[in-house]
Amino acid sequence: MRQKREDVRNVAIIAHVDHGKTTLVDELLKQSGVFRENQDIGERVMDSNDIERERGITILSKNTAVMYKNTKINIIDTPGHADFGGEVERVLKMVNGVILVVDAFEGAMPQTKFVLRKALELKLPVIVCINKIDRPEARPDEVVDEVLELFLELDADDSQLDCPFIYASAKAGIASLEAGQPGVNMEPLFETIIDYIPAPEGDPDAGTQVLISTIDYNEYVGRIGVGKVDNGTIKVNQDVFIRNHHEQDKQIKVKVSKLYEFDGLNKVEVKEAGIGSIVAISGISDIHIGDTLCYPEEVAPIPFQKISEPTIAMQFMVNDSPLAGQEGKFVTSRHLRDRLFRELNTDVSLRVEETDAADCFKVSGRGELHLSVLIENMRREGFEFAVSKAEVLYHTDESGKRTEPMELAYIDVPNEFAGAVIEKLGQRKGELRNMGTISGGTYTRLEFSIPARGLIGYRGEFMTDTKGNGILNTVFDGYGPYKGDIQYRKLGSLIAFEAGEAITYGLYNAQERGTLFIGPGEKVYSGMVVGQTGRSEDIEINVCKKKQLTNTRSSSADEALRLTPPRILSLEQALDFIDTDELLEVTPESLRIRKKILDPTLRKRAAMKK
Repeated sequence: MRQKREDVRNVAIIAHVDHGKTTLVDELLKQSGVFRENQDIGERVMDSNDIERERGITILSKNTAVMYKNTKINIIDTPGHADFGGEVERVLKMVNGVILVVDAFEGAMPQTKFVLRKALELKLPVIVCINKIDRPEARPDEVVDEVLELFLELDADDSQLDCPFIYASAKAGIASLEAGQPGVNMEPLFETIIDYIPAPEGDPDAGTQVLISTIDYNEYVGRIGVGKVDNGTIKVNQDVFIRNHHEQDKQIKVKVSKLYEFDGLNKVEVKEAGIGSIVAISGISDIHIGDTLCYPEEVAPIPFQKISEPTIAMQFMVNDSPLAGQEGKFVTSRHLRDRLFRELNTDVSLRVEETDAADCFKVSGRGELHLSVLIENMRREGFEFAVSKAEVLYHTDESGKRTEPMELAYIDVPNEFAGAVIEKLGQRKGELRNMGTISGGTYTRLEFSIPARGLIGYRGEFMTDTKGNGILNTVFDGYGPYKGDIQYRKLGSLIAFEAGEAITYGLYNAQERGTLFIGPGEKVYSGMVVGQTGRSEDIEINVCKKKQLTNTRSSSADEALRLTPPRILSLEQALDFIDTDELLEVTPESLRIRKKILDPTLRKRAAMKK
């Protein structure tokens, strides 16, 4: 017989990137007494990964739990960026409701729409939290209307439309039920969670059913499966069968060696767990996302939606440049292969395929950011390798025509830059769908439908065109007909044709040809890209050229040579910059752009064959 478990609530916090989810979780943890009063805690304690802290984004969904008036609230903090949407899709199967966080100034943004659609499809109740109400330009009343319009657009049912609204400032740690009345603490949000989010229910006397929604990985204990107990109980040392809704013949008998529940930021070992509990299970090496742990064996696996397919791919290969092996600890194809396949333990949206070449792997992901975070993590771990330009993954429809991934791009720019943005995106096969004004008429909001490959390499250009004032957000919009060829880059590269060390004299003469990426004293090799020209074709230059010494003195001979500071590219900028005939050499200390074919004669021959 199905029962409700009233002492537990399972809730996910979903929102667009940078609307304050992680800060909100911080306050819920603080005000529920998880930390000691004098404990030193940083901001965004849930963002445990270095890259998450540096970029201010959440990449991996995280579990935590707080106690409020004898009720345990399991909270899952989810990523807000579209590239990590695979994380959000999975964790919603573990919860009975969601808190949708919306910025009181920015309003409903594209990723808000994406995650809300997933929640409404699963018929989950939604609490809307209008955050950052203490911002000077906050407009909570208009944002409430925008959110309700979004609910209607996504075909929400009556009970979902009748959702509670909370007005909060996560940074100040306050929440209230009225827009005009500032709260004093987070109690209104806690109370709303307990009143509005349904208690988990299941049959405690039925066979065990635990759906695994997230995989964690630890070098000491291996794979850790995280999921919710839907029916029955799960105990330490219990025999269970791994089954899968999409692979009906899958059936592996395993033993539960360790069982954990979440308490604050920690995992606490428990002997058994009942319905509604979110548990972590270690000791099962064959466990994957979407698997159901069942007992006895005839218990049916729980249906699980398939994770969205990747849309973009890069080649990861062993670095074969003349400077290879000088800066990295892990440089061989075996190291690279092991590391890429290890990433599959935790990242379900990633695909790794071996290619015809033993030292090259095709890695597919959800977007440029998804793959650049993997590259950044690998270089920090001491890996040295090379990557190619990102390419989109094409499909073929039923009639045999080629289709490509499309994106919806939402752009907020000051009015004076709107024309430049529309022109650039038009050249990249973007179609303008909507145009309107926001922020009292000073900003223009543009909505484009654009091929995913049209956005590759555009973000840096967009920041330059809008003088850093534009906001660009994208969300995947399915596959559409192929839109034709796009020219990625209008300007050519400055290529070094001699190996050695860059000299001030050589750089001084080279800087007249374009923008340099390197300074004096840096090692270069033939075929390495040292800058960008102002013309459309590539130019070969000698940056190692020394000044000829003569015994003749002239009035200007000894004047100091002044170099323009080089343009130092970040990882994302370098990935955006490289063209289809170039590679990015990634080491723990350096990022170098190079031509795929280093020899100038062979390069010219290859260009003539095209």
